[in-house]
Amino acid sequence: MNILKTGVLTSVATLARLLSGFLVMKLVAVMAGPEGVAQFGQFMSLTALLVVFAGGGVGSGVVKYLAQYKEQKTDLKLLLNCAFSFSLVSSLVMCVGVLSLSEHITQWLLGDLRYQSLIVVLAFVQIFVALNNLLIAIINGMMDVKRLAAIHVLGALTGILAPLILGYYYQLYGVLLAFLLGQASLFAISFVLFKKSNYFNWRYFQVTWDKLMMSKLAQYSLMTLTSALLAPLIQIFVRNILSERFSWEQVGYWQAVSKVSDAYLLFITMAINVYYLPKLSATTQKSLLISEIRTAYIYLIPVVSTLALIIYLMRDLITRILFSEDFLSGLYLYAPQLVGDVIKIASFILSFVMLAKAMTKTFLFSEVFFSLTYLIWVYVLTDYFGLVGAMYAFIINYSLYFLFTAFVARRYIIRLA
Repeated sequence: MNILKTGVLTSVATLARLLSGFLVMKLVAVMAGPEGVAQFGQFMSLTALLVVFAGGGVGSGVVKYLAQYKEQKTDLKLLLNCAFSFSLVSSLVMCVGVLSLSEHITQWLLGDLRYQSLIVVLAFVQIFVALNNLLIAIINGMMDVKRLAAIHVLGALTGILAPLILGYYYQLYGVLLAFLLGQASLFAISFVLFKKSNYFNWRYFQVTWDKLMMSKLAQYSLMTLTSALLAPLIQIFVRNILSERFSWEQVGYWQAVSKVSDAYLLFITMAINVYYLPKLSATTQKSLLISEIRTAYIYLIPVVSTLALIIYLMRDLITRILFSEDFLSGLYLYAPQLVGDVIKIASFILSFVMLAKAMTKTFLFSEVFFSLTYLIWVYVLTDYFGLVGAMYAFIINYSLYFLFTAFVARRYIIRLA
């Protein structure tokens, strides 16, 4: 399956997820306004953080090594047994940790202990989400794009009704609770579809601890967890910086534009994740690697540029539909954000070389360094330019990151025989 077919199938899945996600966001925007959207963004950042930590972050490792081991039954079984054990143990540890710190987490993140029960629910939900992430990684590693798309579509459908019902009765609290329950329900959907595949085997879910295989998975766990930790944490810190300098209403404008950006980029990043990670992992010849990277730029950059232009031209209508008229004051934030999006995708294509080739130290350095520089740019530029300075920081940081990934990818390709 090539990048075009993969892109079409992942686009269908992404569209379903986006419709579901924006329905929830629209509900929050109508009920609670910009401030509620900002708080919902904080909660989603925490959820994203705990979900990846819960499973130990081995998903990328499973995808990479499945691309290598799918014809080797013994290594395949050992890989999946170790991945299952890794995910199960880490999610149970995370559950205990979140339960014990639920009060502190609630106070720090949302500043209102009325939401503490949601953090308790999240502690248990993340166990099922961790197992779901493992199933998704297996299906992705097998390049079973049709099944992967079906899971996302069905998951999106199940995630629409609950927020409407619980939000109607319990307002913002009900929407957040429904969001958590929808995440947990994905495991049931994934398992049913995975069980119907021709590569399903109960022996893949045995508790096993092999030192060498665990070491390989641990490298990817470290890379994934670092990225997963930094991304939502940096967003939380940025929101706090903006709220201190401006207001939570202004943070809501930034959150809304960022959400639109994340939404349409999901079409691109899903295609990259589903197609390029296993493809680059299995590619060892210089000419083939260069060809795959060139193909990515030929197809993806025009697509993301066109989407960015369309969103800019329709920004008024998009904001009214997805949020409300209260968010129209943030329209001026779109232009710099969309420019940064194109640069972001250009750098992501090259950054996957680090991930696919297990460049652990280089990847960790880049994640930490560029996360910190982004915070610094936000702090400095918002002081000079106001709220839009956060978008300028986004452009500058990803421009520097692109230069870094280009250097790393070029050096790796030169060293290939």
